Amino acid sequence: MTPAIFGLSGLTLTDDERAFFRDADPAGYILFGRNVESREQVRALTDELRALFGRDRLFICIDQEGGRVARMKPPVWDAYPAGEAFDRLFDQAPASAIEAARVNAQVLGMDLAEAGISVDCHPSLDVRQPGAHDVIGDRALGSDPVRVSALGRAILDGLGRAGVAGCIKHIPGHGRATADSHKELPTVTASGEELETDLAPFRTLAAAPIGMTAHVRYTAWDAENPATLSPFVVNEVIRRDIGFDGLLLTDDLDMEALCGSVPERAARAIAAGCDIALNCWAKMDDMGGIAEALPSMSEATAARLQRALEGVSVPEAADRRALLAKRDALLALRAA
Repeated sequence: MTPAIFGLSGLTLTDDERAFFRDADPAGYILFGRNVESREQVRALTDELRALFGRDRLFICIDQEGGRVARMKPPVWDAYPAGEAFDRLFDQAPASAIEAARVNAQVLGMDLAEAGISVDCHPSLDVRQPGAHDVIGDRALGSDPVRVSALGRAILDGLGRAGVAGCIKHIPGHGRATADSHKELPTVTASGEELETDLAPFRTLAAAPIGMTAHVRYTAWDAENPATLSPFVVNEVIRRDIGFDGLLLTDDLDMEALCGSVPERAARAIAAGCDIALNCWAKMDDMGGIAEALPSMSEATAARLQRALEGVSVPEAADRRALLAKRDALLALRAA
C-alpha cells in the first residue's frame, strides 16, 4: 500500500484514475467541492472507491469544518457555524458551548456518514493569537488552550457518535502564523516556552487517532524546515513531547509553503517521520511521481491506519431535527 492520500478530479472516477488507484493502492482519498454535487452522486463515488479493493472501511476524508471551510454546501447540505461561534458562547456558558459543539459535530458527521465519508479533517486545535494571519481566524476554537481542548474533544466525540473519525490539526499549531501557508512558508519565532501554549491542546487530545501537520517553520525547534519536513519536529515535538502516536498526515503537499517537486516533498515528509503524504489536486503526474518516490507503507503506519479506521463505526441512532434544534437553542443563549 502506498502511504499517500490522493484527490479525485471530478464527480466520477476517470478510467485513468481507476487504473492508477488499483495499481498504487493508496491509503485513502480526499474529496473537495469539485467532487460533490448531490447526495446520490457522492455516495456512488465513495462506494466505487471502496469497491476498488473490496474494503468496507476505507479512509475517505474531507475538510468539513463549518463556516468558510466546507466542501459540502447548501442547498444540498446544511451550513454549519465556524469554530468561533462556540468560542463566543463559551464566554457566557462553557457547558452549553461544549454541548453545542458536540451536537453540531454529530449532525455534521451524519451528513458525512450518509455520503460514505469516513474521516473529517476537523477539529482545528490551533490556539488563536492576536496579530496572526486570518488563514485560521474564525476557524479557531479560541485563544485559551483549555477552551480549545474542551471544544475539540466535544467535536471528536460528536463526529464519533455519527460513525466518523476526526483529525486534529495543524500539529504543532498554526495559530501564530503571520502568513498563509497556502501561499508562502510562515515562520514562527516564538520561544519554546511560548510555544507551550500552542502545544497544550494537542497534548490534551494526543490520544486522537488521526492528526495533520502544519506547514509552518518554528525557529525554536528547526530554523530550516517546516514541521511537515522536519525530523526533529515530527519525532521530538509531535511524537515525544506531545505524545501523539496516531496516524500523522501531512497538510496538502501542493501548498506553496513547501519547495521542490510534489513527489520530492512527499518523500521528504515520509523520511521525516510522517505516516501519510496528502496530495489533494488529482494531478496524475504528481500522483504517479509520489507512488514511485515513496516506499511501501511501514508496519507502524499500517497499524496506525488500522487503529484510525477502527474509530469509523455504525452511527448512533439520532433524531437530526432534534439535534439541530438543541444546537440552535444553545447557540441562542449568547444572544439572549
